[in-house]
Amino acid sequence: MHQEANNKMAQDMRSVDAICVNESQLQHKWHHQLKYLVTGILFGIIFVKAEIISWFRIQEMFRFQSFHMFGIIGSAVVVGMISVWLIKKFNIKTIYGEKIIIQPKPFNKGQIIGGFIFGLGWALTGACPGPLFAQIGTGATVVIITFLSAIAGTWVYGLLRDKLPH
Repeated sequence: MHQEANNKMAQDMRSVDAICVNESQLQHKWHHQLKYLVTGILFGIIFVKAEIISWFRIQEMFRFQSFHMFGIIGSAVVVGMISVWLIKKFNIKTIYGEKIIIQPKPFNKGQIIGGFIFGLGWALTGACPGPLFAQIGTGATVVIITFLSAIAGTWVYGLLRDKLPH
């Protein structure tokens, strides 16, 4: 009973920070994780070919010199909105048949502050967390500094989480 209460409390805490909180109760063998590796590699190849990880394309975006990145980000936002709408409308479940729960997220000032810090880091480094791996994979080893900084920032956030506006 005590373990169930701890699990419930952890689930409630995660729901504060996440839009979608799904924790599968299914146990899979290790090779089920390979689909994520393959998907990540394909996603990285697409990022490289579409120049999404290009420092120059990112700088063009922040200088309002090109529509390239705005078009990609805008397309992703539209696809995400349609996907969430479809999940809610048709009660779509995971590929394993589990319910997808999307928590309502109230607006707060922490989102503005966090977005500003994220954008500043993105503009300065030419990288955001997802494409870091693809950038390193293309041989841009200097991005390892950005990767380590992202890990350090995440660690610091974890330490200060309770004191920050959410």
